[in-house]
Order: sequence, then structure tokens, then C-alpha cells
Amino acid sequence: MSEPGDALIRDLHERMAEAADPGRAPQMQAYMKSDMPFHGIASPVMKRLTRECFQAHPLDETAWLAATERLWDEATHREERYAALALFRWRTHREAAAHPDRLALYHHLAITGAWWDLVDEIAQHLVGPVLLAHRDRVTPVIAEWAADSDIWVRRTAILSQARHKAETDPVLLDRVLNLNLEDSLHGKVFWIRKAVGWALREYAKTDPVWVRSWVDDHDDRLSGLARREALKHF
Repeated sequence: MSEPGDALIRDLHERMAEAADPGRAPQMQAYMKSDMPFHGIASPVMKRLTRECFQAHPLDETAWLAATERLWDEATHREERYAALALFRWRTHREAAAHPDRLALYHHLAITGAWWDLVDEIAQHLVGPVLLAHRDRVTPVIAEWAADSDIWVRRTAILSQARHKAETDPVLLDRVLNLNLEDSLHGKVFWIRKAVGWALREYAKTDPVWVRSWVDDHDDRLSGLARREALKHF
């Protein structure tokens, strides 16, 4: 039986097959160190074809959610996961994407994405808006994610406020950072050290005094990489 999102997914696959560049694909896969192959589609082309496809196939909330999950879980090429993330962020579904009920799915995306290009998008553009819109309900979840056994869930928590600027919750930021310093479970992993520094660097654009003080107070537990990132613009 045909589902409402079938036409959208079929159209996306056809457009990506037409835009594929087999000569470029191996280079993209090698650069991203991805086990999943690429079609070899440049980012501007992906943005155009996903936009045109989404406009051509409007979906209600139920069909939209089912289509994004299918695109992600059934992906055979990395661009299909990029398309899934773009569909999550599609303008007609922003309110639904920012609902706390989506967090369990975003946790799944972080674990199965398991690489920076996907996880950083999930953290900033999917989880971040949920946290911003529902702080009371979501703050405890982000604090829990910051201590998760999976490094990519932790990175998601660390970077969830990277775009919040003046609306950043410094208490939550302090908590998730403290859970991921050098003496933590994954504190010596590059992707965690980098995320800690990046989160501090972004907040330094809003409150440099807080960041400078925080770095000084945690100097004995902060990696050199995180410190350099945090103070990059000082």
C-alpha cells in the first residue's frame, strides 16, 4: 500500500541519481571517512534539489515524520541522510521538529549518524531549537545526554546551545561541560575535546567574561585543544 511520503522519497532518489557524479563520490567518501558511499553531489546542488522536491510534495505532520525516518534509516548513500536532515528542518514543519516528543528520535539519529557532519547538524539545528523552545522540560534531558555512554550523544548535548547566543543557559552549559572534561568517560576523545572548546568559543562571542573565568577555573581539567578553541578569539 502506497504511503503519502512514497512519492517524495521516490522523487528524491531519482533526482539524486540524476545529479550523481561517480568521479567525485570516492573523494567525498574519503574526505568524510565514511563507511557509507556518496553519490558525489555538491552541497549547492543538494540544497536545490531537496528544496524543489519538498515544495513539489507537501506532507502533513504524520507523513513528514514517517518520510524523514525512512530516508534516514533506509539510506544507502550519505546524501540521503543529508536529505533527511533537510526534511526535518523544512520550513513547514519547524514547529513539529522543535517538539520535545522528537528527542527520542534525535537521540537515535545521533547514535546511528555517529560522525561530526551529521551529529553537529542534529545538535544545533534539531536538538537546539527543542531546548530553546521548551527549556524547563528539555534541560534535564540534555544534562542526561551529557553523561551518555555514547560519545556522539554527549557531543550533541555539548553543542546543543552553540547557536543560542544570549539565550544560552550558562548553568546548563557549565553542567554539560563539567561532565565532559579530560577526567570524564570520553574526555580524552578528540570529538569531545573539540566540542567542549567549540561550545565555549561560541558562548565567548556573547559573554567573554564568563568564558574566560570558566576556563581559568577549570584549567587543570581542560585539554589543550579545548582551551585553544575556547580562547580562539580572545
